[in-house]
Amino acid sequence: MYSHTKQIKTAGAAPAVAKAALILLHGRGGTAANIIGLARELDVQDFAIYAPQATNNSWYPYSFMAPDADNQPALNSALEMVDETVKQVLADGIPLHKIYFLGFSQGACLTLEYITRHAQPFGGAVAFTGGLIGERLNLDNYKGDFIGMPVLITTGNPDPHVPLTRVEESVKVLKSMDAAVTLKVYNGRPHTISQEEIELANSTVFI
Repeated sequence: MYSHTKQIKTAGAAPAVAKAALILLHGRGGTAANIIGLARELDVQDFAIYAPQATNNSWYPYSFMAPDADNQPALNSALEMVDETVKQVLADGIPLHKIYFLGFSQGACLTLEYITRHAQPFGGAVAFTGGLIGERLNLDNYKGDFIGMPVLITTGNPDPHVPLTRVEESVKVLKSMDAAVTLKVYNGRPHTISQEEIELANSTVFI
């Protein structure tokens, strides 16, 4: 088991002149550098980009639906790393309502878990193939109010790592906390990010 060493790669606009900030969370086996490359496909040209790097290229060791204890202490450390990234963005002078999140796969799960534990009107969030984390969802973990914040969640059906039932359960939780959720399910889509999903993120969140 492991904790994460703080490493945050930055790119994009300088925070002093940035229109907003985008926090990118890579998937299992991915890197901060390769998910930064995804930003070139998004309508975030004027954003400051922040991408934390997971130790061992994985935010937590097992499935996001494994028993909670199996993924500790890595999961709590990962959530703390996201929180430290948010604090860095705020310290750089970018306000909370201009902070956006995007994650893929394991990073999408971490994105949803973090924002739902700290529900407030951030700029918006995109979860490319992910759901809230836990063998069962502990609703006591989720507090706050998104006040209409846009959230896009996409997934394939079936997906080898993320059951549609958990995605739908997650959507229900976020909607109950006043997130404006767009859910798009792609039948037969492999575990990847399609061009259509990128375009959907641009039209629903990065607008």
